[in-house]
Amino acid sequence: MASLKITKKHHRHLNNPFPSPPKSLPFLLGSLFLDSPALPSTGIYPIGQDFQLAWSSKNGGCFSISHRSQPEKTIWSTVPGQAFVSAAMAETEVEESRGSFLVKDRKVHLLCDHQTVEDISLIDNPDSLFEVDECFSSGCSELHQDDLRDMKFPVLSISGRIFSKKKRLRDYPFPRSGRFQTKETSTSARYWVFFDQKSSRDIGFQVKLGAPDFHITKSSPGKYRGIRAKLGRIRKKKLGWFWFFPRPKGIIAVASPEEETAEMKLPESAEFNRVCFTYSSEENERFYGFGEQFSHMDFKGKRVPIFVQEQGIGRGDQPITFAANLVSHRAGGDWSTTYAPSPFYMTSRMRSLYLEGYNYSIFDLTRQDRVQIQIYGNSVQGRLLHGNSPTELIKQFTENIGRPPELPEWIISGAVVGMQGGTDMVYNVWDELKAYDVPISAFWLQDWVGQRETFIGSQLWWNWEVDTRRYWGWRKLIQDLDAQHIKMMTYCNPCLAPVDGKPNKRRMLFEEAKSLGILVKDKNGELYMVPNTAFDVGMLDLTHPDTTSWFKRILQEMVDEGVRGWMADFGEGLPVDATLYSGEDPITAHNRYPELWARINREFVDEWKSNHREEEDEPVFFVRAGFRDSPKWAMLFWEGDQMVSWQTNDGIKSAVVGLLSSGLSGYALNHSDIGGYCAVSFPLIKYHRSEELLLRWMELNSLTTVFRTHEGNKPSCNSQFYSNNRTLSHFARFAKVYSAWKFYRIQLIKEAAQKGLPVCRHMFLHYPDDENVQGFTYQQFLVGTEILVVPVLDKGKNNVKAYFPKGETCSWKHIWTGNLYRNQEARVEAPIGYPAVFVKDGSTVGETFLKNLRDLKILSKRS
Repeated sequence: MASLKITKKHHRHLNNPFPSPPKSLPFLLGSLFLDSPALPSTGIYPIGQDFQLAWSSKNGGCFSISHRSQPEKTIWSTVPGQAFVSAAMAETEVEESRGSFLVKDRKVHLLCDHQTVEDISLIDNPDSLFEVDECFSSGCSELHQDDLRDMKFPVLSISGRIFSKKKRLRDYPFPRSGRFQTKETSTSARYWVFFDQKSSRDIGFQVKLGAPDFHITKSSPGKYRGIRAKLGRIRKKKLGWFWFFPRPKGIIAVASPEEETAEMKLPESAEFNRVCFTYSSEENERFYGFGEQFSHMDFKGKRVPIFVQEQGIGRGDQPITFAANLVSHRAGGDWSTTYAPSPFYMTSRMRSLYLEGYNYSIFDLTRQDRVQIQIYGNSVQGRLLHGNSPTELIKQFTENIGRPPELPEWIISGAVVGMQGGTDMVYNVWDELKAYDVPISAFWLQDWVGQRETFIGSQLWWNWEVDTRRYWGWRKLIQDLDAQHIKMMTYCNPCLAPVDGKPNKRRMLFEEAKSLGILVKDKNGELYMVPNTAFDVGMLDLTHPDTTSWFKRILQEMVDEGVRGWMADFGEGLPVDATLYSGEDPITAHNRYPELWARINREFVDEWKSNHREEEDEPVFFVRAGFRDSPKWAMLFWEGDQMVSWQTNDGIKSAVVGLLSSGLSGYALNHSDIGGYCAVSFPLIKYHRSEELLLRWMELNSLTTVFRTHEGNKPSCNSQFYSNNRTLSHFARFAKVYSAWKFYRIQLIKEAAQKGLPVCRHMFLHYPDDENVQGFTYQQFLVGTEILVVPVLDKGKNNVKAYFPKGETCSWKHIWTGNLYRNQEARVEAPIGYPAVFVKDGSTVGETFLKNLRDLKILSKRS
């Protein structure tokens, strides 16, 4: 990314608690011009064998794409008379503070917001593709064999120019030679848009740009032809906070006695670093997806940035966001900050698009009639998906990007007990859980590496080996658990901390990695110590060829001791000014890093499975950071660090939104920490996990993929599952509820692996035409197709408003009372211990679930 400024805010301890939103390129509104007499007034052009593009010159010109089987259903179209490709050259600033990032534009140097269409061509073979419009002799980035691999000919090409209106040269940022005495400038560049069929259900698209041509003309009047005359009739207008253009007078002046034209060559490094791709939308069209989002389901009317980072503390909920921003720069985050975004969406009109590559991008959905994607780069590549239902779109999307494997049965058989404290504490809690007859899958001990005290409290030693003082008898503990079919799970991440002060270390992994040269370096080629919470760490360079084998050996040692699962934490904090072994742009590498992190872990698991084919207890890891292709590599996701609160943007409600939005984005297997994670003990602001919140979160998570507890960042401030008789009884009750639908969970996990459909589903997936369903965020959700959950997500509430969607042919049975509901809205009682859960009346899944609940004595025999 050219003209990049990095601003570090790691060590600022007094900050603006109400930070302003970032300045960025405004929504570009340019005109489309038809600049070739050879262009037909209308036309239908094939794209591969199954798609077609329709062209019409009416109303200024418009393109639309449809599947040949449904020509009336448009999957993509331009706005008549409006430019659909535009570009700019701009300076970028990135503010960075401990895993939080803010990308903003500082100054725009070039802007080409108008567009011509000069040619529409069909390309029948690869050789012809490389000859189109002399693309590669005109500064366009080259196509590679990877671009051609999945192409089905014919490929459609649209080409022409993008250009700017004229502006005064004294405003132009590049140096001027004394021989240029002219007063006005204009810029233009060639563009090419390619559409090619990838499969019977999706199309690839690419936007390529040539180098910008900078033209300077005297201000004396001249005679203009074609486009220039038409542009002269467009009124001047102001674009955001960047530009005020004088009345345009053309893109290229035609020489005449009254006029001279000169051409300035830009510096060789000058190229566009913003591309905008604009197309039509309908006013009431809803947009879902964009990865794991925590505040919204429908993004119409919003600008959605796609950049991996810490989700923030509060994310707009007050007063915690105020406090977090005050003490650490932008630590509060906002509605858009997320660990796992994805440049993908589907709409209520069954349209779907995703971007390929890893560039930072913004999906601007603020206009009612159009979408504009702003890509921070000099080209665009992506896919358009065809489907008649949300499930068809998810299947196609995940067929392209990848799907998770089936989870081993042990991880989904009972509770994953997340706790800390050492060997004695584990045995004591285990004894209590046995007394309450809790079905247990595993103990997850994140403090297995030992703890140290810092100024923010107790923190882990980031040195991935067992602390034998804290966990004495480690191997015996694992063996004792395994004898009862309970697995051991631990913790690691891609960062390493110096452990000079740790008393009982066996290895110093930071020093090992440093000596091997596999840690990320700074811009000077020196070791990059990355600030993280209360200490600095070295970060593994996952592009280095030696990193993978080295870290797999660490995982192997862990598994050799009997460990069968781990949290593979972090992955969202690669500094954007880092120097990587691969030499790639660190901003694009930033979005790719969590995929690389998941891939190393996944490769290890797959290799272990291939070497232990007779063993059923295969390892499992779970991650929080991700990007578009993460479902291909991660076995399981969790939603990161929610607040221990009832609030909307970063509490229990956001856990439901994150679960459902990620499910619509291909993250089929996901879950949250029971009770949330982040507690706060500021002098005037306290967030501590209440018992009621913990109990309701247990109820919620008993109907998700994995039922796992977490003590949180401040265990002593939080209510825990082991706190008292009530919490233990409730934990046992809902661990059994979780076990009662294990048979169906296995089916749904297989479906996730085969089709990409999530276990927990927004109701839009199966009732896409129901407008009430389209507006839901956290209110209710489906487990598969047979279970409906309406969780209690507010303090002190003992009932919920449940909606039973239109068009359902069977009734929904309330599991506690047997009452039936259908095609209606109803107020349903939901006291603690009896959440509003429904099954389809008469379904095999529903009846088996109820039978299992009776057998486990959760339901009475008469229910």
